[in-house]
Amino acid sequence: MVTGVDTKMADYGISLEYLDHIAIVRFERPERRNAFNEAMWNEFDGVITQLKQKLPRVVILTGAGDQSFCAGFDVNVDNPQVAGLVEVLETHDRAPVEKLIRRIRSVVDRLFDMPVPIIAALNGSAFGGGAELAVRCDMRVMDPDAAICFSEVRLGLMPDWGGAAALPRLIGPAHAAEIILTAREVTAEEALSRGLVNRISLPGKALAESIDMARMIAENGPCAVRSALEVIRSTSNPSLENALALEMENAISLIATGECFYGISAFLAKEKPEFPDDTVDV
Repeated sequence: MVTGVDTKMADYGISLEYLDHIAIVRFERPERRNAFNEAMWNEFDGVITQLKQKLPRVVILTGAGDQSFCAGFDVNVDNPQVAGLVEVLETHDRAPVEKLIRRIRSVVDRLFDMPVPIIAALNGSAFGGGAELAVRCDMRVMDPDAAICFSEVRLGLMPDWGGAAALPRLIGPAHAAEIILTAREVTAEEALSRGLVNRISLPGKALAESIDMARMIAENGPCAVRSALEVIRSTSNPSLENALALEMENAISLIATGECFYGISAFLAKEKPEFPDDTVDV
């Protein structure tokens, strides 16, 4: 086992650990399936700043525990960011939700702008924004018992962390449409067959096998890896910047319609949502 150096444990749900030239970012909120609240976003932003100051050769994202990689945005009322959404649902004013989504996307985009390979070690299921983080990574290793689910439309929402722009470039628009619009769970076997993940790990070994992959990358010339990665990202993601901008604009307008009020309320009550036909035009 490579010895850890310069390890930092976070107070608000994120930890950063360096194993030689490999950085492991772990989402540390298992009691909420590693879902992000306001404090986690602030901590994540700080961790990304540290990564940029001490740039590793490879970054690995993973979750704490053995159940969840990340469940995305925490929609529970004790998340201060939810209060802003409630205001939007009452007024249909875009300004608060635009501020929130731009904040989230600025953090996520800063991470994926780093010129080093990023691997998602899917130790458990990735739902909503967690699925989006996974597909924006360069590579994915998935536990055989995990699932990937773009669950946003169940809540009257849509992907807004970059997933709607990234997934079609990964598996094609038709497969992406089915997965996003049905909000169904994708098993590890299906994810592998569709090219959604690179490999399925042995049970409980997603992080260990991701570290093995990262070590192989880190042994190579760092300038060579970064140069090749830049070309790979540019050729596989034509017009990604425009798609990301459109995703943000549509996500903001969608929340302003108030439709997610029905979905989130049903989710918190553990009920099936019933969406009305008529809402404010998107």
